[in-house]
Amino acid sequence: MTTEPPKTGAEWQAEQSFPPSEAFRAQANAPDHDIYARAAANPEAFWEGFARELEWFTPWTQALEWNPPHAKWFLGGSLNVSVNCLDRHLAVHGDRRAIVWEGEPGDTRVYTYRQLHAEVCRFANVLRRMGIGRGDCVSIYMPMVPEAAIAMLACTRIGAIHSVVFGGFSTEALQERTNDCRARLMITADGYWRRGSVVPLKQVADAALPQCPSVEKLVVLQRLGEKHPVEMLAGRDCWWHDLMAAETDVCAPEHMDSEDPLYILYTSGSTGKPKGILHTTGGYLTGVYATTRLVFDLKPSDLYWCTADIGWVTGHSYVVYGPLANGASVFMYEGSPDWSKEGKPCRDRFWDMIERYKITILYTAPTLIRACMKWGEEHPAAHNLTSLRLLGSVGEPINPEAWLWYHRHIGGERCPIVDTWWQTETGAIMITPLPGLVSTRPGSATRPFPGIVADVVDENGKSLPPDHKGILVIRKPWPSMLRTLWGDDHRYQQVYWSKFQGLYFPGDGALRDQEGNFWLLGRVDDIMLVAGHNISTMEMESTLIEHPAVAEAAVIGKSHEIKGQTPVAFVIVKEQSAPLPSDHDAIHKLGAELKEFVSHRLGAICRPEEVILTADLPKTRSGKIMRRLLRDIAEGRVMGDTTTLADPAVVAGIREKYGNEED
Repeated sequence: MTTEPPKTGAEWQAEQSFPPSEAFRAQANAPDHDIYARAAANPEAFWEGFARELEWFTPWTQALEWNPPHAKWFLGGSLNVSVNCLDRHLAVHGDRRAIVWEGEPGDTRVYTYRQLHAEVCRFANVLRRMGIGRGDCVSIYMPMVPEAAIAMLACTRIGAIHSVVFGGFSTEALQERTNDCRARLMITADGYWRRGSVVPLKQVADAALPQCPSVEKLVVLQRLGEKHPVEMLAGRDCWWHDLMAAETDVCAPEHMDSEDPLYILYTSGSTGKPKGILHTTGGYLTGVYATTRLVFDLKPSDLYWCTADIGWVTGHSYVVYGPLANGASVFMYEGSPDWSKEGKPCRDRFWDMIERYKITILYTAPTLIRACMKWGEEHPAAHNLTSLRLLGSVGEPINPEAWLWYHRHIGGERCPIVDTWWQTETGAIMITPLPGLVSTRPGSATRPFPGIVADVVDENGKSLPPDHKGILVIRKPWPSMLRTLWGDDHRYQQVYWSKFQGLYFPGDGALRDQEGNFWLLGRVDDIMLVAGHNISTMEMESTLIEHPAVAEAAVIGKSHEIKGQTPVAFVIVKEQSAPLPSDHDAIHKLGAELKEFVSHRLGAICRPEEVILTADLPKTRSGKIMRRLLRDIAEGRVMGDTTTLADPAVVAGIREKYGNEED
């Protein structure tokens, strides 16, 4: 059998290239290819152009002050985020839908821009009456309901700093984040619906608050109703609806300096306590406004759906601030993609909602796409998805096979796919195709957004030639970049700026092909060094998913006393291909087949030492596979922090299976 060498990015590009259609190009928001040259010639002027499209109380006097690693953008300018997301749309678009929402049980609500503005002003007045003001921190621990966006925008209206904690986090995670930002107020709900069950948010908040001395009051939204009563602590707890009933819908906005803090969002590191990412006002809003407009090609007629939870940065930037700053109509959904309105398991909830609401833009995670692949194409095929005109991917690099499935079965081979790379720290999308301008390629995020100066370097910080795997860096500051880590500037400098002098280090590996397209390879610590060869775990995962029996895969490098590291693959098999748990011969046969499949495609050096068949993988609630836990399992170490796992029981199951599996 002949072993074929792995394909380079250029070879992928030659074989799999999807140029924009003439029809899409003719109506695209992205003007022309000269946008890249103009932005490269003068990045500061490029960003100033978008900033001028926002509404400022006071114009800035200087675009950028750069004292590495600290940046300030639009110095001297003042503005208010809620004004830019709401007030400035009222005169012309006040009756346009701002938020269209559906709960998991099927209840619905619609807010026009005028209605949303009124609700935000009322809740801003609630906050002021409770003594919250400019510079105070507010902890928001809420489900995916419109009131979460209302609370965020109300904070921005009065200059308070919000810290949103994902509604699936534990008592300990909520406690740690609330104490780190010294929140004076917490906002939560009695609970919410997830897969037909009640998630008791207030119980978690009640358990956390005795250890959160800075919190003075708890505001509780009644989501579940009287059938699910909760205890209210006299003197501390207040109902959202009671507070709102007493307030007017007029609230003067604070004039915020461009560099005033906007929000803190905590992101977990592989070790140590969560990092409090600090974003400021003017630069962040400029970044998310510009990227939302160009990357998603937003039009007044669109109904745009980003499936991320508000508890993650994608929810901040591309559910709330970016779309609303653009005057868009945003769709929100409370629950799980595999649960019906009737309270039963299903596998077509997303496609049903797209059909019913005629959603035009879908921005989701590769995890969901791969889950849908596993469930089968018959589910989207049962629905009319022709309202869709653009698709997006976010959260982690998307495997080419998943990209192509998304293209064929969801986009009907007519929708551009914008594969986006960015981070909590970057605030906004950094690498992505501009639809209508850039040919898309399965597995590649293509080009840096105009005004972003990205590079691929070696361990010494030297630029690498095309088709060489290396480390992704950003060479120049950008408006939406994090300013520091809350209360820990030393850690900010050590984590992001100490590896390469003057270069931002995001921690991701990348390859740039002959035409300048970027191929993200996952975290740098997910690059294995096997017998002196750098092997990308993502490249192996993409190959495994090409096998017809495989729905999803995660590959880690296990320590090896001779080779340094050796690949171990954890594989989820498609339901129709899965061997019975008791059929050890079939399990062994499929494992051997997958080893040979990888070896044939990528070379013998990439052959997995072990293949573990599993029903699930440990993931964060945003859908990212926690490979460090798989590495701990493979190497027999005590597992690290699992507070961000969607289902911690998955780890125990994999560990048990790993210990019993012989291959």
